[in-house]
Amino acid sequence: MGKLIIDGIETEAAPSKTVLEVARELGIKIPTLCSHPSLPPYGSCRICVVEAIWKGRSKLHTACTFPAWEGEIRTDSEPVRRLRRNILELMLAEAPEAEDIRALAREFGVEQTRFPVREEKENKKCIMCGLCVRVCQDVVGFAAIGFENRGYRREIAAPFREPSDACTACGACSFVCPTGAIDRRLFAKVEPKPIPSEFDQGTTSRPCIYTPFPQAVPNKPVIDTRNCVYFKNGNCQVCAKVCVPRAVDYEQQDEVLEEEVGAIVVATGFDLFDMKTYGSYGLHRHPDVMSGLDFERLLSASGPTKGEVRRPSDGKVPKRVIFVKCAGSRDAEQGMPYCSKVCCMYSAKHAILYKHRVPDGEALVFYIDVRTAGKDFEEFYKRATDEGVNYVRGKVSKVFRRGDKMVVWGSDTISGRKLEVEADLVVLATAMVPDRSALELARMLKIQHNAHGFFTEAHPKLRPVETATAGFYLAGAAQGPKDIPETVAQASAAASKVLELFSRKELTHDPNVAAVDEDLCSGCGICVDVCPYKARELIERKDGKGWVIKVTEVLCEGCGACSAACPVGACQQANLKDKQIEQMARAGLQD
Repeated sequence: MGKLIIDGIETEAAPSKTVLEVARELGIKIPTLCSHPSLPPYGSCRICVVEAIWKGRSKLHTACTFPAWEGEIRTDSEPVRRLRRNILELMLAEAPEAEDIRALAREFGVEQTRFPVREEKENKKCIMCGLCVRVCQDVVGFAAIGFENRGYRREIAAPFREPSDACTACGACSFVCPTGAIDRRLFAKVEPKPIPSEFDQGTTSRPCIYTPFPQAVPNKPVIDTRNCVYFKNGNCQVCAKVCVPRAVDYEQQDEVLEEEVGAIVVATGFDLFDMKTYGSYGLHRHPDVMSGLDFERLLSASGPTKGEVRRPSDGKVPKRVIFVKCAGSRDAEQGMPYCSKVCCMYSAKHAILYKHRVPDGEALVFYIDVRTAGKDFEEFYKRATDEGVNYVRGKVSKVFRRGDKMVVWGSDTISGRKLEVEADLVVLATAMVPDRSALELARMLKIQHNAHGFFTEAHPKLRPVETATAGFYLAGAAQGPKDIPETVAQASAAASKVLELFSRKELTHDPNVAAVDEDLCSGCGICVDVCPYKARELIERKDGKGWVIKVTEVLCEGCGACSAACPVGACQQANLKDKQIEQMARAGLQD
């Protein structure tokens, strides 16, 4: 194999690769616009032109199509730079509004073009590189767009300039376009339906292959098979072609794994209260009414607006934001009767961050009470008021749109006045409710829960992270509304309980279990059906005459359900039999 010299760097000739690929491996930069990893070399943009010298002869070639044969390649010689300047002038005439072209032209000293700018073209960004046509035909397999006309009038369009039935608005063409010239809505009959990002609360869209959220475990991308083009028609596979480690596998199937474990920590988290019952607040009906989680993503530097506070409706910076607390909390009639505990503090945080982002903006908080039970929480609330956040004690009754403003009807219970306030944005501190799957999980694990669906601990003071069922522990908002510090503390406590359990040589069990008086038991089996822990079973009597209940004491938690259901009183809890209770009561009355 011969030697290839690129800008004075000697390497082995590799005819299976292009000069552009070898130059990149050597760290030599060659400008290009049309070379995309999902497509074979194309060479339409011609910016990647290089000078190839072989056997004393010099010739100009596009680096993305020229094989890396032996010889010498010069990527920045004077003929190369002169031709690139001419190409860039032609591109500026073809696509004067393409920022990528203007930036590349400035790099080569081209400020303006000598050629007439083609004003009549509808799209002034397209450089006719053909990547969109290639990806639609060769990769996706739809052939929904192609080249039209020749020479000066050459354009990219759907057949007969009509929206195509073949186009599914998948977006592959716009994905590979180097100048952002492609508008897929011009080619498709179907309206493009962006996939809402679950992590960004639906405020942005996501692709079909994506990482669920930055701290995902494992932190690996997943494929949305319901929307992926490959799973619909067997074509595309762009993600597999651009993946350098070849990690994309379309043949993987969902698996159900069975593991034997010694303990389970239940940390199902929470959901937000469904505000449909509060239709007067306008959430999900008006774009400028959002939940606290929506606003959290809006403030985040990794959010949809990179941390800038913008109204979803028109992208303007809101000059007045109203925060409505207890939206669904502390309302036994329409919402949840309990306090969600974290709303006061995160509303104060949101108001402070908003004031930092928009110093001339106004933050107004409607509240019932301000509850700041936590270390330095009161000081944080005081900081919010000191930095100009206005608090109004009162309940909001209605939120509606008037023109380009949101109008909030409320009351000031201190002055006794009704209020009507216009705002650019309204943020609701919605109630925290248990995860939707929590009740099903509670039935599977035989764990008690309260009327609202939160898991119940064994004892609120002495056993706050344990459940009545041995081996199951609680952490976080699965037990009730909690903030992050309390969740972390409880998770650490649950982990320590698991370690304590595993460190024992022998397991212990509460002796207060329900036993069966075989003389009274008729073998009806009612207690078997009502036992939530599956600790009871019907077995044949020793004499073979009838059936009797057998109790697996290690499974019994002494809940008493069997005692209450037994029609003949054969099920009695140890040390809590009816006769024992009667004797204790009698002795107490005698004293």
